[in-house]
Amino acid sequence: MPSPRLAEQARNRLAEALRQRVAGPDAAPRAAAIWLAPGERRFVPSDPICRVHGHAGMYAGGIRALLLQALHPLAMAGVGEHSGYRGDPWGRLQRTSEFIAMTTYGPVDSAQRVIDRINRVHRTVRGTATDGRRYAATDPHLLRWVHVAEIDSFLLAHQHYARTPLTPTEADRYVDQAAWAAEELGVLDPPRTARGLAESLAAYRPELEASEGALDVARFLLAEPPLPWAARPGFWMLAAGAVQMLPGYARDLLGLRLPGPLRALERPALAALDPLGRLGTAAVGWALSSPDDPRNSPQSSAVVDRTARAPHS
Repeated sequence: MPSPRLAEQARNRLAEALRQRVAGPDAAPRAAAIWLAPGERRFVPSDPICRVHGHAGMYAGGIRALLLQALHPLAMAGVGEHSGYRGDPWGRLQRTSEFIAMTTYGPVDSAQRVIDRINRVHRTVRGTATDGRRYAATDPHLLRWVHVAEIDSFLLAHQHYARTPLTPTEADRYVDQAAWAAEELGVLDPPRTARGLAESLAAYRPELEASEGALDVARFLLAEPPLPWAARPGFWMLAAGAVQMLPGYARDLLGLRLPGPLRALERPALAALDPLGRLGTAAVGWALSSPDDPRNSPQSSAVVDRTARAPHS
């Protein structure tokens, strides 16, 4: 059995590897600007949004969100032509993670600057999909799709993996709190309850399809992730959890269902993915609990109540 010192060293190495992937080479100053910078915050550590966004389930939830979001052909057209997800996959992840962390835990003024920067970028993202339809990243309908697919994935992953899931009232509060940043990005009338979130997600079902771009995202994430071979098994455990949590129609569209003769084995096959997802999430949670992680500092906004004077969402 490894000594406590060796175990701590292993945890710190895993935590550092995660920070480098998710936050980038400048992870330390970014973390300081989010969790340690002075200033009032919009949310407090006990708020549902802080509990969800600080949980390791976000990793499997994030993979699920990417797979689900890719099924909207116009949203996928914008991602494929403008985000460079194959050329710079970690850069896109780092920008997304900074947005989520800053708007959840960061100073109010810093969170607004991140939102303003994203809005400026969105104004440059427009074009024509392969079917001839025009798209724009500022389209409230597409922004709403990206938002509901993301928040549904984060909430589902938290409820599935957290030792203490949110109560129904807390789940509604999470959806309501997440609506603030969505509105700042241009989403009109985002859902405010878990039921409203589910209804909003279902309303997009007729628009979803397995475009070549969506299938390419699935191949990229699930078959050829941009990671060294030594790191892929851990990622695949998280991806297994993401696939298990996808709605059946999404697995159908992405070709993640067993062929007809083997379809009877699908339920036990999906059940077999659950332990992998739980193991991967537990490993991430262990790494994130490292005392060296800035979010665990006694001065961190994930620990200290720095309630903002500004009205909550």
